[in-house]
Amino acid sequence: MIRRALTAVFASAAVLLLCTPPASAHTELTSSSPAEGASLAEAPSQVQLTFEEPVTLPPDAVKITGRDGTAWPVSTPVAAGNVVTAPVTPAGPAQAYTLTWKVIAKDGDNVTGTLHFTLTAAATAAPATRAAITEAAPTSQTPVVGVDTSSFPGWVWIVVAVVGLLAVIVVGLRFLRGGGPKA
Repeated sequence: MIRRALTAVFASAAVLLLCTPPASAHTELTSSSPAEGASLAEAPSQVQLTFEEPVTLPPDAVKITGRDGTAWPVSTPVAAGNVVTAPVTPAGPAQAYTLTWKVIAKDGDNVTGTLHFTLTAAATAAPATRAAITEAAPTSQTPVVGVDTSSFPGWVWIVVAVVGLLAVIVVGLRFLRGGGPKA
């Protein structure tokens, strides 16, 4: 009887583990312009981020700040599949800059990251370009659109698997202690 109960517990646990979908990994940044660690003689007029899979954008998806706190104005970024492009107005001295990005992965989870580059000459934008980007910048936060909420995030499946495994263990222990049904 104990042997059959243990066999049932282990068989149930194996089925539960085999039927649980793997936790989905978040998208990774595969390339960028400017590249991580780049040293630039001229400031870029836009930044481009390429990911492993299509992404959507939350508000304030791209920010660039200098070591001295100088912030570049960033126009509204656009996600086209797995590529995010954001026009920027470079402004500030020659120094190290940090580009901070936020995207929403295909599984609905927020993913963030940073990359670093250095300007070897001061960045100045033409007045017309600066005005055009300032006018195009959103004045309020834009709601997140296009997030696929039809599938559960990976962590939900992990919780379901752990709860199921615990239930199987409790039932198995009850059988071992003689608390199961009597035949």
